[in-house]
Amino acid sequence: MSNKNVLWVDADTLAKDLSGKTYIVTGANSGVGLETTRQLVKQGAHVVMACRRPEAGKEAAKTFGELRGSYAVMRCDLADLDSVRKFVADFLGKYNHLEGLMCNAGAVIMGNDVQYTKDGFEMTMGVNYFGHFLLVELLLDILKQSAPARIGLLSSVVHAGSPKNRYEVHLDDMEFKSRKYSAFAAYGEAKVATVQYALELADRLKGTGVTTASIHPGWARSNFGGGGAMMKIMRVVMLPFRNSMTNSNEESAQTSLHVLISDDAPKHSGAYFSQHSVLYRDKECRPGGWPMQSPNPHARDLAAAKALVQRSYQKVGYRP
Repeated sequence: MSNKNVLWVDADTLAKDLSGKTYIVTGANSGVGLETTRQLVKQGAHVVMACRRPEAGKEAAKTFGELRGSYAVMRCDLADLDSVRKFVADFLGKYNHLEGLMCNAGAVIMGNDVQYTKDGFEMTMGVNYFGHFLLVELLLDILKQSAPARIGLLSSVVHAGSPKNRYEVHLDDMEFKSRKYSAFAAYGEAKVATVQYALELADRLKGTGVTTASIHPGWARSNFGGGGAMMKIMRVVMLPFRNSMTNSNEESAQTSLHVLISDDAPKHSGAYFSQHSVLYRDKECRPGGWPMQSPNPHARDLAAAKALVQRSYQKVGYRP
């Protein structure tokens, strides 16, 4: 049964012919990424499924059946910048246009102990932000050449925090080397970084025909969060409220699809687009909006966003 509060992409948008267009969706082997990919392929697009586990992507793609479009599965591990670089090199060796990039993949690291990526980033920030940051930067030229083109970056309701505790990116200690580690704070900060990056990109890309958006997809009933003990307990506790508070993966893919293919989304480059969510601590935000203003002032701070991007260039070892 569908959640009555879901914001749906209109029928005309979902009937558009996307033949001849190429998209990349990260984390496309399951959950919201898979359903985003399925709809794009259904409408005739070619989608490159960028997956950490390509075999899982190929297995998931078997469910596409006889859909009009096509797909390819390529390996991309966002926790490893060398893997991101190889993915981009391989993609550019095979394709000469890219109309849309959906940075969908993400990770939640549960527990009290900080974990680091191969490149030394705190794992949550590394996967959710830095891996996608390098991916986007390396693909900007082909996106500009393919304009009009779009970039979607999945954030989360968590980035908003609460009126008493708004998350912000600590540029002086993004790795939690001198701060006490909190898995929840790490996730909130990573998702603030994502919203800021979409904002900065929109400002930088004015006049290029490439537009951006950050996205809260809603509370999806996916495998996000993994199979840890806490997540299993949460799923059991929430079972009676499942349909009223959470969304199917198809429902949660609606905001990503709106950003990628609607006629309206490009008019709001850099904006934050949110599905409904009971998890907002600011009650007025719970209905969502396409777009809506983030209640977190740090996420709307363009100067902070520009400082984040400059620091990010240093961190990933890349400069355009």
